[in-house]
Amino acid sequence: MATMREVAARAGVSIATVSFVVNGSRSVSPTTHQRVTDAMTELGYTNNVVARALASKRTRIVALLFPALEERLGGIALRMFMSAATRASELGYHLVLWPSGETDQDVRDLVSGRLVDGVLVMEVQLHDSRVDALLELGLPFVSMGRTSQNDRVPFVDMDFEEAVEQALDHLESLGHQSIGLVLEDFSASPIVGYGPAARTEEAFRRSVARRGLRTALVTCGPSAAGGRRAAHDLVAALPDVTGVLIMKDDATGGLLSGLAATGRRVPGDVSVVSLASSTANGAATEPTLTTLDAPGVEMGRLAVESLVARLDAGAGAAAEAELTQVLLPCVLHVAGSSGPARGVGARG
Repeated sequence: MATMREVAARAGVSIATVSFVVNGSRSVSPTTHQRVTDAMTELGYTNNVVARALASKRTRIVALLFPALEERLGGIALRMFMSAATRASELGYHLVLWPSGETDQDVRDLVSGRLVDGVLVMEVQLHDSRVDALLELGLPFVSMGRTSQNDRVPFVDMDFEEAVEQALDHLESLGHQSIGLVLEDFSASPIVGYGPAARTEEAFRRSVARRGLRTALVTCGPSAAGGRRAAHDLVAALPDVTGVLIMKDDATGGLLSGLAATGRRVPGDVSVVSLASSTANGAATEPTLTTLDAPGVEMGRLAVESLVARLDAGAGAAAEAELTQVLLPCVLHVAGSSGPARGVGARG
């Protein structure tokens, strides 16, 4: 197998320059980069990650911890993962998806095997044993979500509280006073206590009480069938409902058809707003959904940048570094599923 020294000799550059090209750790001129890659191809050079890790004590690999639940990796989560992987590559790191179980043992195995330099944590619960284990073990990490205790946790998260306020402001401006919330049912899930749902529910209850609105909250099962069931449950709990917030992309189509089955038109009788969603998901239904678009791409990018900054600072400096704690706003996109409440003109 060819070595970096042989590649450097063939390309007429230093070994350091070859390392820069291999690791992506520093930019080189396009001409030099081409000479090095041509030499690598001619000599059959293979980038040996394991050998480099032994020599440098750094793998330049970061793991993204994700619950071992196939149905969770879709939509916003997939955009977050792809954004994180792209940014990691740009910064000279490899990102691997590491499914985690219901306990923290997967985290401990990952750390004890010295397989990665750092960790990103996704689908965070309010009480998350993975985060507790990472704090205990001292491996650099960034949480893509918040636990109930964040005094020592670096995180990047969506501002669910502000998203709820934006959605309620929008519906109130249209005259809606009877508003329901539909959230995914996590009662039998391995990720019971899922942070986004818990924060959204708390923010909703607090805000509607302050506003004096009539409300109901129902949980939703998977897919369109869950959305249809949730529509019937909501109408039974709040017969005069005219506005609905939902946070479950795969059930929104079912919610619309379920409301129609109860004789309620969207948006003529009931307005619907989808939380932590995307304009693309909203466009998949008829009428198109008003959405609070999730900053998934920005979350993935900023989480990786924060983690790499801690890694590149060195263990001691990272331990002393100021915690990165960022809340990113969702963006309201008004579309066809929201309109004035029955008999009420929109207010400015």
